[in-house]
Formats: sequence, C-alpha cells, structure tokens
Amino acid sequence: MTINGIALDSLIEAVLAATVLAATPLIFAALGEAVAERAGLLNLGIEGMMLSGSFAGFYVAYQSEQAWLGVLAGTFTGVMLGLLFGFLTIRLRADQTLVGLGITIAGGGFTAFLYRDLLHGSNPSAHVDPLFIRIPLLREIPIVGNALFAQPALVYFAFACVPLTAWFLKRTRLGLAIRAAGDNPFAIDANGVSVAHTRFAAIMIGGGMAGLAGAFLAAVDLKVFQEGMTVGLGFIALALAMLGRWTPWRILVGALLFGFLRSVGIGLQLAGVGVRSEFLGMLPYLGIVIALIVPAGRVAMPAALGTAYERGRR
Repeated sequence: MTINGIALDSLIEAVLAATVLAATPLIFAALGEAVAERAGLLNLGIEGMMLSGSFAGFYVAYQSEQAWLGVLAGTFTGVMLGLLFGFLTIRLRADQTLVGLGITIAGGGFTAFLYRDLLHGSNPSAHVDPLFIRIPLLREIPIVGNALFAQPALVYFAFACVPLTAWFLKRTRLGLAIRAAGDNPFAIDANGVSVAHTRFAAIMIGGGMAGLAGAFLAAVDLKVFQEGMTVGLGFIALALAMLGRWTPWRILVGALLFGFLRSVGIGLQLAGVGVRSEFLGMLPYLGIVIALIVPAGRVAMPAALGTAYERGRR
C-alpha cells in the first residue's frame, strides 16, 4: 500500500524513528527540570540552558570532529548555568522567575552573537560520527526494527534515564532530600540537611540535563547550529515536567506523544497529504496546551516551589 507513491511501511518507519529522536532531548530536559522543581526551584531558564548547550556542543564537536566531546561540552555548559541560577536564587535569594527568564534571554542573545562571531553566520556541518547502537535480531523486526533499535547511543541513554531518575528520587538519600526540599525545607533543615546544598545539587542536575539535551540536538541529531534552534523546546520540557507531575514515567509518555505529533505532521507533509503545513506544525504545541488545561486543577505543586528558603523564617 502506498500514499502518493510512498510505501506505507516506509512512512510508518520514518515517523517512528523521528518520534524517538524528537522525544530524546525533551526526555533529558524534562527529567532535569523535574528534579529541580522537586527541590523547589522553578527554572524558566531551561530554554537558554538548552540553547547554550546546543552551541557549546556543536562548536566543540565541529572543531574536534568528536561528537562525544561536544556532548560533554554542552552538558558542562548547562551545569555552569545551573550553578549561576543557583547562586542568584539560593545564595542571593533573587526571584526565580526573573532569573530564569534572564538566562533564557541572555542565552538566546549570547549564542546568536557567538554564532555570528565564531561561525560568521554560516551554517557549517559538524563532521562527526556519533556512536550508534544497532541491536542484533531486534533491528530485523519489520517496520519498527530500524526505527527503534538502530539509534544513537544517547537515545538509549535518555530512555535509561527514566527508571534511573525514578530510582534516584525514591531510593537515594540525596533524592529524598531533594523531594523534601521542595515539600518541606524546614523539616530537612531541622534534621541537619543543608537546604542550600540540596538545591544546588538539584539545579546542577537540571542544568546539566538541559545542556545535554541541547548538545544532543546540535552535535548528534542535526549536526548543525542555527540561531534559536531549540524553538521553545525548553518551555515544552518545562510543561512536560508539570504535566507529568514530576514523575519520570509520565514525562516519558508526554515526550513520546509530543514527538509523535511533531513527526506525524512531517510525515504527512512528505506524503503530500493536503493539509496546511502551519496546522501540522501547530499540532504538538496545541496538544501540550490542551494536556495542561485538562488536569490543571488537580496537579499538586511542591509546596515550596519558587520560594526562596531562609533559615528561621517561615
């Protein structure tokens, strides 16, 4: 069976592969944001961290011709921006919303400046060969084999991060402290656990995951950098963290749904289906908005989310 000359099984395979790739940076960024928010930190700077990670990841990969160095550079950039966010909001008790928006705006402007200054506004491609993992036997499964079991290694790492994050938050001492720092910081402070140190650890994880998400986009998936290339994915990750109620498995489902809506629109365009491209491009974002509105009244935020903690003051 074909659609406008394109075999249906080939179209399905392409959509599935694109879904997984589109979901991967969202999984990284949303899991990191979930960790930060569980600690009481509302990080609206995630878009700027992703974009900065994209540029750092691409530039290092472009210069070194090593994708893994680009991934490390992007992750490190995200960690540093997380530390900056933590210093301003935890140590100086600046407003988290303003700091986050400032990082996003600065990230967009600074990466655009570096793009024009270092790359002279051109669009070079990084000559890198990211590590692919092709699972024997499974990749031979018709239609889904190549789409799901012949992907870059970071794709599998993203999916592995889902149970790892769930285990980390529920089973480790730091994970329990992070959850308590968002729900009742006074309680862990009374038990001798530093709220500031706990929140710093959480935002470093969140920033690093955002930087990793951006580096994946630029150094592994697309292998190019463009101004504003994250196109709001950071805010989508923020929405997914809340939509998933800070639960890794729900975040995974949300990221896959977003990736599918984004990919199916591209697939329909490739198949020549007579639907306006603007409408198809709007689908995934409209889906996120609807998903946020429906359960809006039933989502219980961490009690201390967005609130600076000061010892001895309630």
